[in-house]
Amino acid sequence: MLTNLRIWLNHFEYHAEQPRGAARGPMSALRPEERRLIAGSIATFQLGEQSAGSGLLRAAYRFAAARGDELLPRITELFIREEQRHARLLRVFMEEHGIRAKGLHWTDVLFRRARRLAGFELYLHVLITAELIGNVYYRALESVTGCQRLRELCRTLVADELAHIGYESELILELRARKPAARRSLIRLTHRAFFYGTACAVWISHRAVLRRAGYSAAGFLRCCGDQYAFHLDPPAAWSGAAAESRRR
Repeated sequence: MLTNLRIWLNHFEYHAEQPRGAARGPMSALRPEERRLIAGSIATFQLGEQSAGSGLLRAAYRFAAARGDELLPRITELFIREEQRHARLLRVFMEEHGIRAKGLHWTDVLFRRARRLAGFELYLHVLITAELIGNVYYRALESVTGCQRLRELCRTLVADELAHIGYESELILELRARKPAARRSLIRLTHRAFFYGTACAVWISHRAVLRRAGYSAAGFLRCCGDQYAFHLDPPAAWSGAAAESRRR
């Protein structure tokens, strides 16, 4: 069985009861030049946040049944609801500022097809890729606007998704540690390649916002890579301590 699921269930149940959103006020409007800069970019990210989550939930049920992790489906259900709430918050903001929703972007098609290829572990790798890169993006978005409502919304999304990343990375590292060394290396290399390919795609699609925030292409990839290394390539001493803790 996976460890710490009870802690994560408590976390997601608590968050499900908390209000989310940003208050309106005199600084809550976008300036016209800001709207032109971010409209297409934020609409693309809003689309990426919205998903029924049925495939992920089915994969979680199958995985839990095979391993006896009975809390996992409930955690996954609450996780999906939180992601859907992010999509609603972004959509409300867009509607208030006359930003039109988009149809499927090619990066969303890539992610949705990747999620259908295999089971729960692959879902985790795809989800954490989106959220690690998304956190860099939302910080960049916050820095290019004076709209206080949007800045608060970005901070809310970053805070929630940092918790998601903590949950996903803990599961990934625990599952990875149970595999033979050669398979662990192959999974890590494959995921790194997918991660950097996705980061390149995000740069191409959102470079206007990212450049305004001060990123070059190399700087953006380096920042995304630092996030990946911190959460998914922890120092050997940290990994060893975690493994020893699980054995106890």
